[in-house]
Amino acid sequence: MSTNKEPKLKSKSASVRAYSILVYVVVIFFSILAIIPFWYMFMNATWDTLSIQRGVKMYPNPDFIHQLKENWSNLKNRSTFSFATGFKNSVIISFSSTALTVYFSALTAYGLSVYKFKGRQLIYTLIIGVMMVPTAVNITGSYRLMANLHLLGTRWPLIIPAVAAPATVFFIKQYLETSLSMEIIEASRIDGAGEFYTFNKICLPIMIPSLATQGIFSFLGSWNNFFAPSIFLTKTDLKTLPLMVSQLYGDRYVDYGLIYMGLSASIVPVIIVYAFLQRYIISGVAAGGVKE
Repeated sequence: MSTNKEPKLKSKSASVRAYSILVYVVVIFFSILAIIPFWYMFMNATWDTLSIQRGVKMYPNPDFIHQLKENWSNLKNRSTFSFATGFKNSVIISFSSTALTVYFSALTAYGLSVYKFKGRQLIYTLIIGVMMVPTAVNITGSYRLMANLHLLGTRWPLIIPAVAAPATVFFIKQYLETSLSMEIIEASRIDGAGEFYTFNKICLPIMIPSLATQGIFSFLGSWNNFFAPSIFLTKTDLKTLPLMVSQLYGDRYVDYGLIYMGLSASIVPVIIVYAFLQRYIISGVAAGGVKE
C-alpha cells in the first residue's frame, strides 16, 4: 500500500512545485511590466533631448549627475514651473481631501452599519450606484455649483467634494461587517457615552486598517488628479504638480530631458508614500475582503 501512495505523493508535490513556479513567473513578468514605465521615465531624466530623440534609453547616462543638474536647472528656470509652489498646492489639496474622505466616509459607513432605519438599504444601494457614474459626467454640474458658490479659482472645489466618496464608504462598510461588534456599541451606550464619542474613541481605532488603506488610495488619486484641477484651478499660484508638468510642452520645441525631469520630480513623493505605507494596503485589503 505504501508503495502505491509514494508515486501519487511525488506526482502531487511535483505538480504543486510546477504550479508555484508558474505563479512566480507570472508575478515577476507583470511586476516587470509595471516597473518598465517608471524605469524608462527615470532613465530619460538623466539624458538630454537630442539623446532621447535618437532612441529609447533604458540605461542611465554615464555622466548622469551632470545631466541631472542641468535638467533640474532648466526646469527651475521655466516660468510656468515652480516645484515648491506645485508641491505645496498638491500637498494641501491631497491631505485635505484625504482627511475629509476618510473621516466622513467612515462616519457614513458606521451609520449604515450600526443604525437600523427604514430606507437604509435603499441609501446603500444608491451609494453603490453612484460608484458607477464617471467623474466626467457630473463635472458640468459641479462646475456650475462651484461658480454659484463663488469658489472657482480656489482650492475648495477640489477639497469639499471629497466629503462624498462612495467607493470609500462601500469598502469601509464591508470592513465593519466583519470587524465591528454591536456589543461594544451597546456597552458604550450603557456607560453613558454619546454617539460621536463612541464613534471617535471606540470605532475609529477599530477601522484603522481600512482607513489607512482608503487614505492611501485617496491621497494617490488626489495627487495624480489632472482632470478636475485643470478645470477648477485657473490661477498659476494654485496649480498642482501634474498641471505644471503638463505646461512644460512647448509649441515648437520640446525639451524631453526637462519634461522627464518634471515627471520624475512629481511622482517621487507618491512612490515614497507608497513604499512606506504599502503594508497597510495589503493588510487593509485582506481584512476588508474576509467575510464570515
